[in-house]
Amino acid sequence: MGNKEIQIQQTIDFVKSFHQNEATGHDWFHIQRVNNLAKQIVNKEGGDLFRVEMTALLHDVSDYKLNGGDESRGMQKIKTFLEEISVGADTIQLILKDIENISYKGAHVEQKTLSKEGQIVQDADRIDALGAIGIARTFAYGGNKNRMIYNPEQKPVMHTHFENYKKSTAPTINHFYEKLLLLKDRMHTETAKQIAEERHQFMLHFLEQFYKEWEC
Repeated sequence: MGNKEIQIQQTIDFVKSFHQNEATGHDWFHIQRVNNLAKQIVNKEGGDLFRVEMTALLHDVSDYKLNGGDESRGMQKIKTFLEEISVGADTIQLILKDIENISYKGAHVEQKTLSKEGQIVQDADRIDALGAIGIARTFAYGGNKNRMIYNPEQKPVMHTHFENYKKSTAPTINHFYEKLLLLKDRMHTETAKQIAEERHQFMLHFLEQFYKEWEC
C-alpha cells in the first residue's frame, strides 16, 4: 500500500470517528456518497484524485453546523490532522482553501474561487443535497433542529449574507427554494450537471405532490 493510500485510510478512520452518531444528514454515509460521486466525476473530468478524495472526506469536519457555529475550529482540526499524517504543506494549503469555500452560504452570497478539485467536490456535495437523498437529509436536519415542516405564511428568503443564512430557522420546505432548487444551475462540471438534472426534476415532482396533499 502506497503512502497516499495509507493517508486516505487514516482519513477515513478519522472522519468515521468525527461523524459518529451524527443525525442531521451530515453523517459518514453522506461523506462516503460524496467521495464516491467525486471519484466518478474526477475519472471523467480529470484532476488530482488524491486531493479530491481528501477534500471530499474532510469537507464537513469544518461545517459550522458541526462545530457550534465556529468554522475556524473545524478548519484547525483538519489542519492538525493533515499535519499528523504527514501530508505535504503545499497540499494541505490547497485542501484547506477548497474546504473553506465549498459550503453553500446563501442564495445571493458570492461564491469564492475553487480549484478544479474543489469544484469537483463541491459538485459532488451538492448532488447529495438533491433528489430522494437530498429530500431525506433536508427533513432529517429540520427535525433535528425542531423546525416546522411548512408554514404558508413564512416565505423563503434569498439570503445576501452568510451570517443571516446560518441563523435562519425557517420551515424545511423553504430550504428547497433558498438552496436546493438553485443547485442544478450552479454545478461546475458537465458530469455533475447531467446527474443533477434528474434529481432536480424528482424534487419538483415531490413539491408538487406535497402541495397537493397539503391543500386537500
